[in-house]
Amino acid sequence: MANQSTRMFDRPTFVSSERRLARYVARPILQFIRREVASGILLLIATAAALVWANVSFDSYHDFWFSDISLHVHTWHIELHLEEFVNDALMALFFFVVGLEIKREMVTGRLNSPRVAALPGIAALGGMAVPALFFVAFNAGGAGQDGWGIPMATDIAFALGVVALLGSRVSAQVKLFLLTLAIVDDIGAIAVIAIFYTDDLSFMWLMLAAGGLVMTRVLRVAQVWSILVYVIVGTFVWYATFRSGVHATIAGVALGLLTPARPLLTRAEAEELADEVPDDPTADDIRHHAFQLQESVSVAERLEDFLHPFTSYLIIPIFALANAGIQLSGDSISGAVTSNVTLGVIAGLVIGKPVGVVVFTWIATRIGFALPKGMSWGQFFGLGLASGIGFTVSIFITGLAFTDDAVIDEAKIGILVASAMAAVLALVVLRASGRSEAEKVDEEEELEHVFEEVVAARAETRQE
Repeated sequence: MANQSTRMFDRPTFVSSERRLARYVARPILQFIRREVASGILLLIATAAALVWANVSFDSYHDFWFSDISLHVHTWHIELHLEEFVNDALMALFFFVVGLEIKREMVTGRLNSPRVAALPGIAALGGMAVPALFFVAFNAGGAGQDGWGIPMATDIAFALGVVALLGSRVSAQVKLFLLTLAIVDDIGAIAVIAIFYTDDLSFMWLMLAAGGLVMTRVLRVAQVWSILVYVIVGTFVWYATFRSGVHATIAGVALGLLTPARPLLTRAEAEELADEVPDDPTADDIRHHAFQLQESVSVAERLEDFLHPFTSYLIIPIFALANAGIQLSGDSISGAVTSNVTLGVIAGLVIGKPVGVVVFTWIATRIGFALPKGMSWGQFFGLGLASGIGFTVSIFITGLAFTDDAVIDEAKIGILVASAMAAVLALVVLRASGRSEAEKVDEEEELEHVFEEVVAARAETRQE
């Protein structure tokens, strides 16, 4: 009996196996979710620290984040508050990583397969449109009417973190659906920021930014591999976008979308070339073959792997620390309770998100789309609640939508309250609608089917 138990515990798990599904689907998803969960915890700590700091000594909080930063080079100079530097410069790097994730998903991931991406995409559209309508219903014609984009956003780190807390009660299929929905949501939020939250345009600077993006493409075609060259061109694109009136973070997204998401060599080609290394290699031989092995992994994947921890564990917590500091006094709380901005944000995120996700998904099933195996309507409602955790991007859009400090604070209070409510309700609903042993389907078979569709779509794209 003891030997049997030992053999059972020694047996490798599916995730640790070398099966294609484990290597290309299960392990990457688990790694991504673990990273997002850790990022969500740091984000929560930073938010709490900002609230404590702002309420213990608001003057020191305000003075610190509004201290000036300036850079002068001969006649050229740029001046920003520290908070502006975080929101315009550091967050551009965050959105660059978002652009890399979107590009990778569109080229080699789930968004590459229209059939796989269609249903989460439709659900995401509902999760953006309906919350915006809820907000407009509260604020049409009022001082807060420009904030309709605030409840459209989803914070991937918090949403996946909440779902991960439920462990095996939530299937991998549910997590995949939420991940795809959140990525489409990111695309929508980026489009909203670029189109609707843009200051007065300077066409000269906008053309210079566009010229920098064209230069990036030309460098790629010319097979220029030096990262330093791209850093210089990318910095210029960011500065030109900043001066153009379009929010500077859009430069990060554009550069991310221009980054190659396919490797120069297949893994088999790289390994074959590596076998040709001479028995007594020179330094040039080593560099050459190291380059070939490196190019079996796409530039987008390498940059995402390098930058994602930096943006998740440092930039986003700093953003929360710089933007979540709200004075919670009796007057501010009573003002928020009666504020249409606060109520619109809460209604949009807590009610509009799940309603939009469920209604649009239901409409999709009426026109021929099938629900993924093992997913119930209760789980869809729970995913809609999880996507109502707006936080990071919602706070970001708040700073673009409003200039009045009082209105900004009302919106941020609404975001904090709504995100907390959505998280708790998502946990309750997803736990209640979680899988029982009797209801479990062959999840591995379904995921294998998804994997085969993605691989087939990738092969068709390569042939084209």
